[in-house]
Amino acid sequence: MKPWYTHFYFVSRKLTKPQKLILRKYFRFYNKLSAKHKKYFEHRVASFIKDKDFIGRDGFEITEEVEVLISGTAVMLTFGFRDYYIGVISKIVVYPKAFFSKTNQVYHKGEFNPMLSALVLSWEDFIEGLNIENDNLNLGIHELTHAIHINSLKERDISSTIFSDSFKELKQLLAEKPKLREKLVQSDYFRKYAFTNQFEFLAVLTETFIETPQEFKSNFPEVYSKTKQMLNFNFAGY
Repeated sequence: MKPWYTHFYFVSRKLTKPQKLILRKYFRFYNKLSAKHKKYFEHRVASFIKDKDFIGRDGFEITEEVEVLISGTAVMLTFGFRDYYIGVISKIVVYPKAFFSKTNQVYHKGEFNPMLSALVLSWEDFIEGLNIENDNLNLGIHELTHAIHINSLKERDISSTIFSDSFKELKQLLAEKPKLREKLVQSDYFRKYAFTNQFEFLAVLTETFIETPQEFKSNFPEVYSKTKQMLNFNFAGY
């Protein structure tokens, strides 16, 4: 099952030259896209910025770079989706570094709070995740995947259905193939945090898929294929 179309826009929003430079500097994914897909990507980033409230905390200033990099990460993850807004997020709260979470009374680098429709990030950790592209650790991807996962359980649009159904198929695959499951768990490729629960498993899986796709494909082709299907990711060499 696939959407009949993914990209179709009556009016295409544009980014400024400085905003495009930010994308080029930080997003290997964007740089690998065709000229046509780059325009779609830019339109989605501009639309995502317009749709969300960006709020700085503890003296953190929301700059154009902050808006573009967080929105670019969201757009990259949902580039295979028809509906890319991640409706469960209405505001994006950014702290300069790890923050004290009232949810469980500990310091966090990031969290998604569905009750407040808020994605909350430490900028220090978010930017480190972007700067190091091959360690399978990316705070933005991780927390946005949580939001996409929850969104897919609430919504019934075609992309949400594909995402949630494909994840069910992946869980079924691992249930039916204990040796594959054991190989995943024993592997040093996925950090142990992935096996905390299904939400963390999916978030770590997505970080790994985006950052080291060739290694993922080589080591776990069946799991890679399901992850690719889940995100409908048929571009930029994936």
